Amino acid sequence: MTATGPVPDLVDLRLVPAVLAAWSGALVVVALPPVAAVVAGAVLGVTAGGLVAAGAGRRAGATAGRGRRRHVAAGGDWRGLGAAPAARRGSAVLALAVAAAVLVAGAAHGASRASVVRGVAAADVAGTVRFEGRVAQEPAPLPPAWPGAPERSRVLVAVDRAGGQPVSGQVVVLGPETAVAVGDRVTVTGAWRPLPGTERAAGLVLADEVPRVRSAGRPWDGLSARLRDGVEARAAAVGPAAALLPGLAVGRTARLDPGLRADLRTAGLTHLTAVSGAHFTLVTALLVLLVTLARGPRGVRVAAAVVGGAALLLLVHASPSVVRAAAMGAVGVAGLATGRPARAPAALATACVGLLLADPWLARDVGMALSAAATAALVLLAPPLVDRWEGRLGRGAAAVLAVPVAAQLACGPLVVVVGGGVATYGVPANVVAAPAVAPATVLGLLTALLDPVAPGAAAVTAHAGAAATWWIAAVARTVARLPGAELPWLPGPAGVAVLLVASAAAAALLLRPGRPGR
Repeated sequence: MTATGPVPDLVDLRLVPAVLAAWSGALVVVALPPVAAVVAGAVLGVTAGGLVAAGAGRRAGATAGRGRRRHVAAGGDWRGLGAAPAARRGSAVLALAVAAAVLVAGAAHGASRASVVRGVAAADVAGTVRFEGRVAQEPAPLPPAWPGAPERSRVLVAVDRAGGQPVSGQVVVLGPETAVAVGDRVTVTGAWRPLPGTERAAGLVLADEVPRVRSAGRPWDGLSARLRDGVEARAAAVGPAAALLPGLAVGRTARLDPGLRADLRTAGLTHLTAVSGAHFTLVTALLVLLVTLARGPRGVRVAAAVVGGAALLLLVHASPSVVRAAAMGAVGVAGLATGRPARAPAALATACVGLLLADPWLARDVGMALSAAATAALVLLAPPLVDRWEGRLGRGAAAVLAVPVAAQLACGPLVVVVGGGVATYGVPANVVAAPAVAPATVLGLLTALLDPVAPGAAAVTAHAGAAATWWIAAVARTVARLPGAELPWLPGPAGVAVLLVASAAAAALLLRPGRPGR
């Protein structure tokens, strides 16, 4: 009997070379002058075209002699003898084309960034420059320069004018503590310090005064800020038990107790306070379930998923992990709309390539790398682990265990990059905390949505969410106090390499051939 269908795993993984090429191209392009990036992209594009032409010539020659090499049998297949080389050539062509596209797109981004530097050079007056633009991220508090020093903050501003010159790029403003909101149009004046091209922002603005707000943000920015402030205020009113609620719901951790923050890191639970794909999965899954129960057609289900994902993106604001998760969701929704739901590995690969085309500096962002690695582990490593363990543990228990194991193996080497140790009890901590994560996230989001229209109901959901966050905090504090809760590790590239080899060996050991359930 002959199998005629495609092999799903091989089809899904054919985009991996393209992702690696896109990531490599993005790492390189931010360090190149725009002209050099365009030239390099053109060279790769011509090379890809040459491979396509060569492949077309081989297929034409193979067609001429195919009649002499056919094998005809009942139910037999008609595979060409050059199928494997053609597939490899196709993957190479795709990888080259993607790398060329990233280089050319990155050159355009680099040219926009360079416009800020040129604008500053044209208008610099005694080292002080005036910028105009919109606040791109919420102000982040900075540690005091010395005990008792005035509070200061860091604000990312997307500028469109520098010293009166039209520009397009981002600057980081370091100045006194400010309450500007995302979307506010501001004017800021300060000393200019350029940053290397490997940084997304063109430079630092050292300001002595807070940014002056010229106009409030767009309506959706104001609504988002109100909802985020609402869940934070409700959590504060409940008490310490709800301290994690804003973090799990909308990613706000500014008011999180430093001791609890350290315990979460030691226990391997910090990822719970960062908005990720789990948020989009919960929201879209709930909306699609409701529409399905109401017998809504596919178009309505797709529309509900799109609206829910877009609303969540506006609520939590964009960050590398949030944008990655939203892009994954968009690819999945596109598959649902066409009636061919995308497999998760293909969706992740497509999302990563698209994001790197739009923002090549994401390739240097550890948060983006962690997010992509964790998702890849969940869709590539977790399913076979579930299959191996379900015979002994049952499907549900195997899934609960496989997810943190896969994530730990994939993300451990990247955690070392940012200077962290190895969370010794990270897997059991995540397993024990898992039952409270989804309820806390959903109840936190409900609190944010209900606060403006039904304060009484918002108070109820905040108290209910506090019960779930209390459990997560209790797990973090308990695990963090266990002996050897965090294992020190070799710093630098050597430590990353050793842990990477150890993780690969552990994965191979867990997936070694044997009887199911063992």
